Amino acid sequence: MQDFATRTEPHRRELLAHCYRMLGSVHEAEDLVQETLVRAWKAWAGYDPARASVRTWLYRIATNACLTALEGRARRPLPSGLGGPGGDPGAPLTPSPDIPWLHPFPDARLDDPGLALARRGTLRLALLAAMQTLPPKQRAVLILRDVLEFSAAEVAGFLDTTPAAVNSALQRARAGLGGLSAEEVPEPDDRAVEAVLDAYVRAFERADVAGLVELLTEDVVMEMPPVPLWFRGPENYGRFLERLFAMRGPGWRMTRASANGQPALVAHCRDDAGGHRLHTLQVFTVRGGRVAHNVVFADPAVLALFDQPATRASDGRP
Repeated sequence: MQDFATRTEPHRRELLAHCYRMLGSVHEAEDLVQETLVRAWKAWAGYDPARASVRTWLYRIATNACLTALEGRARRPLPSGLGGPGGDPGAPLTPSPDIPWLHPFPDARLDDPGLALARRGTLRLALLAAMQTLPPKQRAVLILRDVLEFSAAEVAGFLDTTPAAVNSALQRARAGLGGLSAEEVPEPDDRAVEAVLDAYVRAFERADVAGLVELLTEDVVMEMPPVPLWFRGPENYGRFLERLFAMRGPGWRMTRASANGQPALVAHCRDDAGGHRLHTLQVFTVRGGRVAHNVVFADPAVLALFDQPATRASDGRP
């Protein structure tokens, strides 16, 4: 079976991205990729290269494995997908672990020039959250057609249906996104992002609320899964940060990261021993040189995906 491993291994990471788009969880996507490869290994003797490439064949197996896994499951939302914004940044921060939250995806898992399709805005949190509202088969059709650019005939073969049915499902899926697409969440200009993130880090480490608020758009959104609250506007954003810094103090340490094709920061707050402990991952949308959206993840299982130390020794800075 050495030929099987040689032929299938190059597709593992793009299959991971595909399963993540379908499921909204890195951990579940990893399980489904493994299941896909097990199914493929068992069927390898019957694989016919005249009918489909190995890549196409694997995508058919992975898509159907995901659809089976999604049967009877609730969608994975962000807090902003569950209702209106909160009006009290001092409200209790009570997690809702019963909600299957959308997880971020570490870009390091796709560090491969051959995966350009995975980087065209198709992993962005806003788009993934919108995709999660679609019925699973519509979601599959949208991803296979618009993201991966399989033909209607190929997708019909994946799903045992007709090209006409695929085109109809695609039309409904696009309508269900309300006009949002990968092309409408483009990668921000790198230099603008660098400048904003550098300024954000400097202000956050100093607990400078006024400096942070200056970096925000007028319609900025902050949300914090697994807490179901979210806030809109610089005033509420600033009031929440005042509360955070009152609880945790200054002297934070921020590390650059990247998730879902978006800039991110890993935050460590001071601990009682004088060092720093892991606090959150913050994933940003930057628009027009300002922060327009910040999704703050505090779930330890999510933070573990980014290989950050749980604690950091003091570096001597105040």
